[in-house]
Amino acid sequence: MAPRTPLGEGLGSTGGPRACHPNRFSPFSRLRSAFAVAGVLATGYQCITARPASFRLLNNGSRPLALAAVPLLMFAAPFIIMRNTIRARRIVGRRFTFVMLSTVLAGFWSLMSGTVVVMLIERLGYLLG
Repeated sequence: MAPRTPLGEGLGSTGGPRACHPNRFSPFSRLRSAFAVAGVLATGYQCITARPASFRLLNNGSRPLALAAVPLLMFAAPFIIMRNTIRARRIVGRRFTFVMLSTVLAGFWSLMSGTVVVMLIERLGYLLG
């Protein structure tokens, strides 16, 4: 008989060991998944409304519209930050340090939102599987 393990540790829903992908918890996979989700959300918003997503959504319109924009901006922010940074670099000629700091900020934000995205995907997998 196999040795007993604490409840849920190393066991899947069938009682066997869980398959764990090597990149399941890697920060790079969370970073790239969050940038992909941010791009899809921002592009989807632009397709629906015919204008790009921006942080001005929080100031325009009524309070309920601003509150409804928070989840969109929370996950689309890395894409918006990088889009604005690249445009400012081309149009205004921003210095390299500003571009670097914006990239670090967008990367950190993407890493944090990627953690939430990966957790949601894992939970959906548990619920559906």
